[in-house]
Amino acid sequence: MTKEVLVTIRGMQFTKQEEGDLEPIEVIMAGDYYRKNNKHYVIYDEVIEGFDGTTRNIIKLQEDCVDIIKKGVANVHMTFEKNKKNVTCYDTPYGSLMLGINAKNIDIHEEEDDIQVKVEYALELNYEHLANCNIRMAIQSKESSKFHICS
Repeated sequence: MTKEVLVTIRGMQFTKQEEGDLEPIEVIMAGDYYRKNNKHYVIYDEVIEGFDGTTRNIIKLQEDCVDIIKKGVANVHMTFEKNKKNVTCYDTPYGSLMLGINAKNIDIHEEEDDIQVKVEYALELNYEHLANCNIRMAIQSKESSKFHICS
């Protein structure tokens, strides 16, 4: 894997009140990749519409665990550990939220120029079940000819 990567993140939330077809949220951005102590790290900056400044995102991948750390306009450290519930405070420009994350499944598939990540989890807001969610991530070398968007 090269240092310069393209990161595709696609997520969906399913609540009890959902009706009709759901549209996933998807972002594609440039980032930096490195590997240290048998863990994969991806770093990229995100602009939040309507706010000055950026949010630095750090994704740390290891077996059965995904950490997502945001610092800047929004601040949070979300830990997704298979079959374990983690609670965190998500500080946003509008206030703080108490999130519970219970990862049901984590699948990390690594190839030479491509890392695919799938996470299925239950999301709680203030200790109440909010939604069942999934995240798909593709981390790909910019130089790779096999670039594709998450499916």
